Amino acid sequence: MKSDAPNIRFRHWPAAVCALAGFAVFQWFGNNTHGYIETRSLFYWWGFQWSDVRSESEHGWLILAISGWLFWRNLKQPSAVSDQPSAGNGPTTGAMLGGLAVHLLGYLIQQGRISILGLLLFAWGLIALAGLSDVALAKPEGRRWGKAAAFPLAFMVFAIPLNVLDTAGFYLRLGVIETAWHLARLLHIDVIRNGTQLLSPDGGYQYDVAAACSGMRSLMALAALSLLLGYLNFRAWWARIGIGLLCFPYAFVGNVARIFAIIVVAAWRGQGAGEKTHDVMGFGVFVIVLGLVQLTVAFMQRRGWGGSDAVPVLSESNPIGCSGTETGAVRPAWGSAVVVVLAAAFVAWAAHRLDVMQVDSKVGIKLAADGINPVTLPDYLGTAWEGQPADITPVEREVLPPDTGFSRKNYVSLLNLNERVFLSIVLSGRDRTSIHRPELCLVGQGWTITGRAVHTFQWPHGVKATVPATLLRIEREFTAKRGEKVKVPAYFAFWFVGADKVVASNTDRVLYTSLDRMRHLQGHRWAYVVVQTIAPDGEAAALQRMQAVLDGTLPVFQEPLPSAGGL
Repeated sequence: MKSDAPNIRFRHWPAAVCALAGFAVFQWFGNNTHGYIETRSLFYWWGFQWSDVRSESEHGWLILAISGWLFWRNLKQPSAVSDQPSAGNGPTTGAMLGGLAVHLLGYLIQQGRISILGLLLFAWGLIALAGLSDVALAKPEGRRWGKAAAFPLAFMVFAIPLNVLDTAGFYLRLGVIETAWHLARLLHIDVIRNGTQLLSPDGGYQYDVAAACSGMRSLMALAALSLLLGYLNFRAWWARIGIGLLCFPYAFVGNVARIFAIIVVAAWRGQGAGEKTHDVMGFGVFVIVLGLVQLTVAFMQRRGWGGSDAVPVLSESNPIGCSGTETGAVRPAWGSAVVVVLAAAFVAWAAHRLDVMQVDSKVGIKLAADGINPVTLPDYLGTAWEGQPADITPVEREVLPPDTGFSRKNYVSLLNLNERVFLSIVLSGRDRTSIHRPELCLVGQGWTITGRAVHTFQWPHGVKATVPATLLRIEREFTAKRGEKVKVPAYFAFWFVGADKVVASNTDRVLYTSLDRMRHLQGHRWAYVVVQTIAPDGEAAALQRMQAVLDGTLPVFQEPLPSAGGL
């Protein structure tokens, strides 16, 4: 036994070495984007999202607390202990190496969310390795650690900010409004639906169903809580996942109930009462969704579906068939530690190489003499349009990376001074955060998106090229001189120009950017082009103005590149 004493005394040292190596990578080589959050640390980048109200990920703190509690709970469950012999350090080492590889991929394509997945995978391998070290002392909980940590770490995925849900939220919002409107009509409540607006014919009330009312901003939290209820009440994974997925239809039902209640109360007691109902039903949605989930859980338990969560009690004698003869299991752990440290060193070296990676000078936008900004837009477009300077805001200069390029003008029709078209070009540098989804800025500026379509602009002068664009129908409320509120409609078209292609969606831009960085290990600059006009005269006239301005500016600032569809 004396020969095994050193192994027992230092049993956790291999896991500690792996933890230090992983911490160094994720702390100092964790984040490769610095446009919005200037930090090298993936830990800080992730935590900042939970504290920033703009990211709407405040529930991350709750997810973290629940995950910690679940890990503690699982360790206390005898069912978490396997009576099978230990599989050794192979799976734990593989998980840590896989986590480092996933992180390096995220670092390469500048996607911090992918790096977070790598962090969670690495953490599972680390916890499992630390647990196996306790096998050396015949501690039954040693083999539990990996199994006990699996679901809590997977649960942390719900704390990752996923902005792609905003697009899905737009269509969910339209569906919620449409359903609530039909229900109101069935009850003979006279209500007018205009895009995302609901208003009474006599002007007694008027509501704009914003993104927060669509339910998508709270859907991640609802999905997490629904999955948690399934996990705590069932043992079969199909039942657990099924309960989690039920939050999607139930969230739709809950938000329909919310909008319908607002319509009914507003029709009965007026605008003020409807606004109070709006606030109360914000919590009501959670009550409805989680109540429906709990009713489903009770129904399935009564039917005996999904298995019971009753925990079998194991015999206290020889709980896992473990004995002190497994002290030798610590020795291979040092081999795992050496492999992980070498892998972490390689990831740190590769991340450093990526930091100094050159940005390809090739770009589909014509550049000014400084090579950073797009070419200056023309001051006059024939005798029909005059270009007026449009300044870059201090917020843009502060938030976006310093090598971000700009060129923009407000074009005013010389034939009708009320007709104006805003044209803006934002050109990225080495950091992808120079360009972001336009929906973020629009909502931040007070605009409401009421519709979405795909539009193709024509290249002027007979050139056989087109420009695919996403066309957003937007509106914003302004206060007129007499104090009354006025809704102003507008059209907002945007597209992205790469080195050799033009795409209409931000999703395509991100995918092509990631593929280019993986294929060629070289960053490419992208330009984000916006054309916007106020449209009190309708869509046809607005598109005609946009095309007229582009006829005079496209050949000046953009190359006639081929369009690329979705991947």
